[in-house]
This record gives sequence, structure tokens and C-alpha cells, in this order.
Amino acid sequence: MTKAELVEAMADKSGLNRSQAKAALDAFVSSVATSLKSGHEVRVVGFGSFVPIRRPAGTGRNPRTGETVALKASQTCRFKVGDALKSALND
Repeated sequence: MTKAELVEAMADKSGLNRSQAKAALDAFVSSVATSLKSGHEVRVVGFGSFVPIRRPAGTGRNPRTGETVALKASQTCRFKVGDALKSALND
């Protein structure tokens, strides 16, 4: 499902028009990104949790040449599926 398809589905199910649904989705994504950037977990009960993960600096290898490459420290996130979503997927 693309972002446009998600906006369309949100508009259909919520009674909002497309621009309102897009604004709501953009606000959600922005809020989650801001919270994760500051190091806080985002929990949506029944859906799941977005958890910030810090990756330390290290070394890696270029698989094509075998050359050692320095990797910078970075931040990413993981998604943990909530029980309600997990059971909905497995019904």
C-alpha cells in the first residue's frame, strides 16, 4: 500500500476528505519521527511500538572489493507488533 492509497483508505473509513486525511497522516509521521529522534519510544496500544535504536560506529567490508570501510554511528528504529495487530494478522 502506497502513501496515496493509505490516505484514500483513511479518508474512506474516517469520513474525512483526502486533504484532511493526508494532513492527519503527515502529522502522525512527523510526530513519530520527532519523538524517535529525541530518543523516546512511541506506543500505539493494540497496534505496536516504534523503538529508537542507536547503532555504534564500527567497521564493515565492501563485499565487492573486500576493502574495510568505516561506518558512522547512526540512529534507526524498530517496530514491535502489538498483540491485537498480531492476532488480526493470524486470524
